[in-house]
Amino acid sequence: MFDLIRAHRASAKDDILSGITVALALVPEAVAFAFVAGVEPMVGLYAAFMMGLLTAVFGGRPGMISGATGAMAVVLVSLVAEHGIQYMFAAVILAGIIQMLAGIFRLGKFIRLVPHPVMLGFVNGLAIVIFLAQLGQFMVKDPHGMWVWMEGSTLYTMIALLLLTMAIIHYLPKLTTAIPSSLAAILVVTGIAIFFQLDARNVIDFVRDMVPAEQAATASLKGTLPTFAIPQVPFTLQTLWIILPYSFILAAVGLIESLLTMTLIDEVTNTRGRGNQECLGQGLANTVNGFFGAMGGCAMIGQSMININSGGRTRLSGITAALLLLFFILFASPLIEMIPLAALVGVMFMVVLGTFEWSSFRIIRKIPKSDAIVLVLVSGVTVATDLAMAVVVGVIVSALVFAWKHAQTIHAKTSIDENGSKIYEINGPIFFGSVANFKELFTPEEDPADVIVELQYSRIADHSGVEALDGLADKYIALGKQLHIRHVSPECRTLLRKAGDLCEVNMLEDPIYHVATDALE
Repeated sequence: MFDLIRAHRASAKDDILSGITVALALVPEAVAFAFVAGVEPMVGLYAAFMMGLLTAVFGGRPGMISGATGAMAVVLVSLVAEHGIQYMFAAVILAGIIQMLAGIFRLGKFIRLVPHPVMLGFVNGLAIVIFLAQLGQFMVKDPHGMWVWMEGSTLYTMIALLLLTMAIIHYLPKLTTAIPSSLAAILVVTGIAIFFQLDARNVIDFVRDMVPAEQAATASLKGTLPTFAIPQVPFTLQTLWIILPYSFILAAVGLIESLLTMTLIDEVTNTRGRGNQECLGQGLANTVNGFFGAMGGCAMIGQSMININSGGRTRLSGITAALLLLFFILFASPLIEMIPLAALVGVMFMVVLGTFEWSSFRIIRKIPKSDAIVLVLVSGVTVATDLAMAVVVGVIVSALVFAWKHAQTIHAKTSIDENGSKIYEINGPIFFGSVANFKELFTPEEDPADVIVELQYSRIADHSGVEALDGLADKYIALGKQLHIRHVSPECRTLLRKAGDLCEVNMLEDPIYHVATDALE
């Protein structure tokens, strides 16, 4: 039903109109995440502008939108609370440098190691997180300064405008694609709210609720150009030890979210981004953020999907969104402040419907149970903690499942040759997960005096496998029996301390492969 992603050819008109839509959707998110981090709204808006502009120009994924994000904000909140905002700026600069190093050393390719169930869990979990974040827009402050749910006409108006926004986004493309449906919905709903003077909460109401009561009357989104400043922190080792853990977490969270979002957009648009270039772009943007008084940021899946759905395909869409956001901050803040929150929430709800992989409900009974568990686990951890933790957990669980399954595949065919020697033909990899099963394949006490281990259809993958082969040789030597090992790579023979002399060398048939170990370093 909710087919939000439609085929689009890149065009300047679509990119510019899409950029306008994204700029409008960036404002409340940037303000909200700034308050999550414990900093002023302008710090979040500056981050949205600079992240959006620099990643659009230098990043590796045209059409992807970056800005201030909740994933980065929750990392920064404790640093700001304990040490102040200047330490936050220093941590963001260091995080940017780490991200650029990741791009220089071409670490972006490792995003390919993320299994598909983890990707599904990431997408579903993030859709749920976006949905839950929008529920905060249904809360207001009571006269005592406490957050309470909307009631009465304010709530009914919010729901009505929200549903109208979603209906326009869904049905307008069936009539015309001349203007992005999300932008049209925002303009129409804003016009209705102003013309009929509806009791609808708008962006400035949200900002006033977020700031202290004494500042509410003068709260505004109007600002000036960000200015360059070196963070006012002591340049000592103590400062480095304070910010280093935060910087590593920021860099990891930012790159994981950005590269996974890039992968999702690659699939949606049937194109391919450049992961290492995106690492460089994200790092450059975060470094500049720290020097210009902004919080950290990364790719935003919600705004990116709005951009793609609205026809944004090239760097022009991201550049337009960033520059227009700066224009709003400098000259047109009153226009942004009057946009009803219902319109922006409606846009994000449609993003949720289009982002969530509804097919996962259909396939969950058809895929292996381990993949289904990983999918649900990653979704749950994303909602409960953060994206980086969810992806790490998902990859580790997937790797363990993979190792366990491959550990079960090792087996041996046994036979006696014309000379009375017993041949063990090993099938399957010999590695840390399979060594226990490998050892159980042999019966040294019952075997004849001459035994051959045939490894033509096997492979020693790591040092645990090497030790298992050495241990096997130990047992046969202790029993006074002759052991022959065939088809082992030259590198493996070097690593074998006890069984090395038992290997039969055949320069033409012996395989060539490397063993995962530090013993050769």
